[in-house]
Amino acid sequence: MQNLEAFKTLISTPKKVVITTHHKPDADALGSSLGLAEYLNMKGHDATVITPTDYADFLTWMKGNDQVIVYDEGNEEVSCQLIREADIIFCLDFSSLQRINGLGDKVAQAQCAKVLIDHHLEPEDFADFQMWSTEAAATAELIYDLIHLLGDEALINKDIAEALYAGIMTDTGGFKHSNTTRHVFRVCGELVDKGADAAKVSKLVYDTNSLDKLKFLGFALSERLTVMPELNTAYFAISAEDLEQFRSRTGDTEGLVNYALSIEGIKFAALMIDRKDVVKISFRSVGGFSANEFARKHFEGGGHKNAAGGMSGLSLEETVDKFKQLLNEYKNELSNPINTYA
Repeated sequence: MQNLEAFKTLISTPKKVVITTHHKPDADALGSSLGLAEYLNMKGHDATVITPTDYADFLTWMKGNDQVIVYDEGNEEVSCQLIREADIIFCLDFSSLQRINGLGDKVAQAQCAKVLIDHHLEPEDFADFQMWSTEAAATAELIYDLIHLLGDEALINKDIAEALYAGIMTDTGGFKHSNTTRHVFRVCGELVDKGADAAKVSKLVYDTNSLDKLKFLGFALSERLTVMPELNTAYFAISAEDLEQFRSRTGDTEGLVNYALSIEGIKFAALMIDRKDVVKISFRSVGGFSANEFARKHFEGGGHKNAAGGMSGLSLEETVDKFKQLLNEYKNELSNPINTYA
């Protein structure tokens, strides 16, 4: 944390706090937000979590979920009022204000102190305080580290521990990704000591699927997966009609891109989804090929080196064509043998 002593002074007396995170929050975004909110409320602050959009049903078990304000579900006015009245705004798990949609301008214009806690590349310079590290596997890991820096480990209860554990578990791919460090295991061990039920959290996040979601997964794998072995690349192209056919809900496409990346020999994977107003894209890679650089250069996106997102204003078909044409520019990189740990 930059300027830690000044930050300690800032939160030494009760404050009105708003915590926000990126649109379509995942387990790390929501878990870090709700974990921080619970901690701050225990310290005497008045903390409210505002999300730009809704999120997956498999995250609604977290303590404090029933008090989250979803901005774009008719809560614009109350959200703006809370932001105007806030003494501190915490921005978690995003590096650009564009990632919080309509809340971005409101946060930018707010006159209060702003705190950025994040682990994505190239953060915008909008915050008064930053706790930022690309070496952290998850923002939830950074929240734990912050509580530790403040000397308040004793305040981490079962609810905080499980919210933070969920964030770290998912952003490490169930402790499979290369960001699963010694520190990650140490933190998760301490969260279990604080009451986190690892088996319960895993079950709630990974094994609470609707029948429609499983049918959609089967359909996507059999009908919407394209493999380009000559470029060690695979991708899904999901239409708006596909989503409607399987009554897709928020969270139902999460993790789908990883199936493409899991194919033997695949170095680069993409998931392109027609959301009607825009095509949303997820990129994943292994080894030295930078999904972040590809997303940032060609699809107005970014993220981590091997996991990034982007968007396209073209149609789904045009987006797929653009993607395939761009791959030819990276033919030398993609066609080389995979070195997973480069």
